[in-house]
Amino acid sequence: MSGWYERVARPVLFRSGGGDAEAAHERVLRWLARVDRQPLPRAVAAGVARRRHGAGEERTVFGVRFPGPVGLAAGMDKDGVALRAWPAFGFGFIEVGTVTGRAQPGNPRPRLFRLPASEAVINRMGFNNAGAAALAGRLAAIGPLSVPVGVSLGKAKVTPLADAVGDYLVSLRLLAPFADYLAVNVSSPNTPGLRNLQDRAHLATLLDALRTETARPLLVKIAPDLAEPAIAELLEVCLASRVDGIIATNTTTRRGGVAAGDSELAAEAGGLSGRPLGARAREVVRFVHAETGGRLPIIGVGGIMSADDAALMVDAGASLVQLYTGVLYRGPRLVREVTRRLSSG
Repeated sequence: MSGWYERVARPVLFRSGGGDAEAAHERVLRWLARVDRQPLPRAVAAGVARRRHGAGEERTVFGVRFPGPVGLAAGMDKDGVALRAWPAFGFGFIEVGTVTGRAQPGNPRPRLFRLPASEAVINRMGFNNAGAAALAGRLAAIGPLSVPVGVSLGKAKVTPLADAVGDYLVSLRLLAPFADYLAVNVSSPNTPGLRNLQDRAHLATLLDALRTETARPLLVKIAPDLAEPAIAELLEVCLASRVDGIIATNTTTRRGGVAAGDSELAAEAGGLSGRPLGARAREVVRFVHAETGGRLPIIGVGGIMSADDAALMVDAGASLVQLYTGVLYRGPRLVREVTRRLSSG
């Protein structure tokens, strides 16, 4: 199966849309959305999803029961157009978004680039999404899924930093009723000023407002580019604001580990994901786990390209993991391989 994807499916996928990475991504989503909409394919996908997980794969983290430890990271299905299809691949949870209070087109295209020699991706999407109201309507229409759904919340580009709290609250109020957990994205490098929300004063104000509004599990997604003292300060705020967990990490603006063959593309602005991020993401997970004494559960994400990578992430302190770029390069079988590895002890 692995040979089939890497020899046949991936080359076709990478060539589709004339090599435009975003066009290929959209094509896959359209196909999965058709599966999601049609009764027979949907029934088949639901049956496959029910058989994907065994009792040994279950775990409960921040009060939520996950049938499997491997999730789909935010960004793959921002608007939740294929929610009923993803569990059939073996995902134990799905994170949609990042969503903003109002619809926005994101940054100008091209804004998504593959770095195949590095097994990496650079994106500067800019939170392109249909808005919180549209996502809430879709989640209401779909109803409960067989796996938990997290919703990643962000700030619209046009919203001044001083008004960020209100922007997040608009999305939270619309989406909390449909979310098993809420992820507060203050770490994307592609919305101007967003990472300033990781500073103590901004973050405390934001998290206190969100915590007052909902009892749903609240997680904070952090950047891998923060120095340890800054991460420690952020964690103090999270603990004081009764945050339920951390997602570590978002993409990086650094370009360490990029292969020479990708040097031209590496100059593109945006966040880097994939293999070059793996070591740093694990370092951040290890630091968060040690700094909090395990009091804040961690979803580890970044550079997980194999079952061994996932095991290292868990060894560093993650309770769950998420995949995105690894699935692009390895195919859906990566989900099952990681799940089996993490469930085997």
